[in-house]
Amino acid sequence: MSSAFDDACALVERVLQGDARRQIVADAASSGDAGRAIAQLREWMRADAWILGSARVDLAGAVAALDRHARADGFHAIHDWDGKAERVNQDTIAIEVASYILGERGTGPADPLGLAILLDYYILYVLALLSLNVWAGDDGAADARLDRLDHLLGDLQGPDGSGQPFAADAATLMLLGTSHYESDDGAYDRMLARARTLGPRQRLRLAHIHAVCLGGHLRFGIEATYGQDYGLMRDDNGVDYRWLGFALSTLMGEYVAAGSAGTDREPLVEALIGGLTADAAAFLGSRPLPSLATMSSEVAEFRDRVRDRRDEVVEAFERHRPRDDIYSPIALFFNFSQNVLKGEVVDAILWGEPWPLTLNDLLSGLDSPARSSARVKLATTLMDYARRSPDRIRGRPMPAIVYDFRAGRRAFSAAMRAVRDL
Repeated sequence: MSSAFDDACALVERVLQGDARRQIVADAASSGDAGRAIAQLREWMRADAWILGSARVDLAGAVAALDRHARADGFHAIHDWDGKAERVNQDTIAIEVASYILGERGTGPADPLGLAILLDYYILYVLALLSLNVWAGDDGAADARLDRLDHLLGDLQGPDGSGQPFAADAATLMLLGTSHYESDDGAYDRMLARARTLGPRQRLRLAHIHAVCLGGHLRFGIEATYGQDYGLMRDDNGVDYRWLGFALSTLMGEYVAAGSAGTDREPLVEALIGGLTADAAAFLGSRPLPSLATMSSEVAEFRDRVRDRRDEVVEAFERHRPRDDIYSPIALFFNFSQNVLKGEVVDAILWGEPWPLTLNDLLSGLDSPARSSARVKLATTLMDYARRSPDRIRGRPMPAIVYDFRAGRRAFSAAMRAVRDL
């Protein structure tokens, strides 16, 4: 399987090199109007094959092999789950987006920029699929494979592409490939066990993205799915709590180490409070959750470290209290992270203008005031889309993406009470 990973990377590199993607987009656009162009690009996506001049880059075999391996481990990285039909969708996530765009913008002249974003989104999910195969072969090369995916992601989002950024690193690719419902909860536990074998740098990246994403996901759960019933949420999301426990413990260990080294700890602080706002009492309370029994010593160590630095972390966390005049990622909550990025991609294609933000940017409030304004605009845009086609939860319509600083403040205040009560 390691050869399948290497072969797939080499094939993706060919599509990412030079003007290859511009050539693919030009060929699709030349097929006629917008409808024909999108349909042509969708046909190539479905075939996992691309014509570059006189050469054919055929990814079908490699994608199929990688997908079989991921499925055998319990993950459908490139396919979404249909909750109403209770089955995995037949089309890939990228093809579903292409079909949606075809229905919305299938008339008029072809839009090369929209086609370019669609193509890049397809490649993004090939990389996400690859990220779930980095442990194949158990040869200890997972860190090196993640580094290779970092380079491919950089090429994807470089000057030869559409200009739409998606993700900051390979750890986020892994998050995207697993950010939907899977019927086999054990898949996530097996992945967590493998995550613990990574080197410190890659392990920290995984911890960071899972803390902020699970924070948003579980804040959505308590606000929408479980109606403020923390007990029900805890019983129903044991594997999420185990991943969040790993993330918080890893981040806190780095926070302690960074303090003695004089390193800027603000990204760690933001990720810690972002994760804790999901359900701080579950990790700081005196009674460990049954779902965290296998990592009770790790959670206890996390609790002790926070308690020993309580005044310090309270002051640090207060800097991230949600306000209505600046973007706060704690005010953002959603059913699944991949739907947040999907909404951003769809909006960029429909309006013909890439957003200058990755998913990671939307999960952070750090940076300049200008980026804060862009984040607020994107978050509210995504919420508006979600409101037009809400899910039905507990008999009420509920958008799958919400940006609400009042709900964010509630979650923040609950987390701070748990910290102060240590």
